[in-house]
Amino acid sequence: MLLGTHTPKLDDKGRVILPAKFRDELQSGLVITRGQENCLYVFSAAEFAAVHDKIRQAPVTNVDARNYLRVFLSGASDEQPDKQGRVTIPAALRQYAGLDKDLVVIGVGSRAEIWNASAWNEYLKRQESQFAEVAQEVIPGLF
Repeated sequence: MLLGTHTPKLDDKGRVILPAKFRDELQSGLVITRGQENCLYVFSAAEFAAVHDKIRQAPVTNVDARNYLRVFLSGASDEQPDKQGRVTIPAALRQYAGLDKDLVVIGVGSRAEIWNASAWNEYLKRQESQFAEVAQEVIPGLF
């Protein structure tokens, strides 16, 4: 399970060092793709295959399903971390997420997300004030 908040730097070659806690799960291969809110989603290869299987079960006649699948898969890039745990983020994905040197990598259970540090801080500030109220509506019976 991928958890926590990490603040690695993007190097001049567009690479990021994966958090040490994530490396075991992602070392055998990963997929980076567009996420919502202009972040990047990082899945292990196995988790990406499971997500893809779920998405492709949507009827091809559903325009929203087709649109989501196109955006989700057209941005996907399978990557292999090097021995130092670095992974290259393709230029198109860096541009989509507005990535510069300062990053935030968060663990979201079955995936990691890569954010521009400023965008993450703004997002978190907006969401923290609603955190308690949302839990009751989104996850009934949690508390």
